[in-house]
Amino acid sequence: MIAIIDYGMGNLRSVQKAFEKIGSEAVVITEPKKLSSAKRIVLPGVGAFRDCIHNLEQAGFIEPILKTITDGLPFLGICLGLQLLFTESEEFGLHKGLGIIPGRVVRFPEDMTESGEKLPVPHMGWNQVSFKSESPLFNGIPEGSNVYFVHSYYVKPKESSVVTATSNYGIDFCAAIQRDNVMATQFHPEKSQAVGLQILKNFARMKG
Repeated sequence: MIAIIDYGMGNLRSVQKAFEKIGSEAVVITEPKKLSSAKRIVLPGVGAFRDCIHNLEQAGFIEPILKTITDGLPFLGICLGLQLLFTESEEFGLHKGLGIIPGRVVRFPEDMTESGEKLPVPHMGWNQVSFKSESPLFNGIPEGSNVYFVHSYYVKPKESSVVTATSNYGIDFCAAIQRDNVMATQFHPEKSQAVGLQILKNFARMKG
């Protein structure tokens, strides 16, 4: 069973439907104790980092999340679910994250341009990814595949070794990370059509 963590922020149904489309059972979890019966964990999220980490704390999810990661269960963060894994975020002040991956969440610069045109923030739409290291999450995914992004902030890991994919939007930025059983994407696999479904299928096949 794949547990999708519901802490009051994120379009969880779209993630659940994507797993259903590839034939995998995925259940939206609102009670932390139910994580104990899961074989894989998904942490999605949209909105502000500050509010999301607060909601996770209030719902009692932080300790169970850390335990499932320590226990070696495959763990997938999506969009804000990626950012929450890091040490801290600069969004609306400085806020501590889960501290699983060392690094900081920062905002795109306001003065980014492409072909002389100013790039809007948030970064929203399709963009190519470039793979930096092997990850089972991307088995069968061609280099330069297009995936769907919606974000104003991106992660800057302290250790480049955790970066599995990058993309470019005015600047090169981290599009995906992995450390052991913890994987996460800045883009939305559930909105990335066939490429995204293959990524979710790869995750669903992983063994803890």
